[in-house]
Amino acid sequence: MQGYATWYGPGFEGRRTASGEVFHASKLTAAHRTLPLGTEVEVLRLDEPRRVRVRINDRGPYGSDELVIDLSRGAGEELQMIRKGRVPVELRVVRTP
Repeated sequence: MQGYATWYGPGFEGRRTASGEVFHASKLTAAHRTLPLGTEVEVLRLDEPRRVRVRINDRGPYGSDELVIDLSRGAGEELQMIRKGRVPVELRVVRTP
């Protein structure tokens, strides 16, 4: 699956995710609309040679069909996308629950 990744902004720390766990911005987690919660996904940044592996624990992103994943700040930092806010990515499912 290809599209754009964004990252969670401030204000979500400590809140419950769709999986019921508490969100921590520093963890390597993400939100996806349809993948089963607990799925591990490799996120490859298409405009730079960077990648990160995340676990889906929430739902989203919403608003635009071109947005395919919403990353925690920790995952966004791994992809070095914090300043840009949105980058082109490819998702590869690594493991399903």
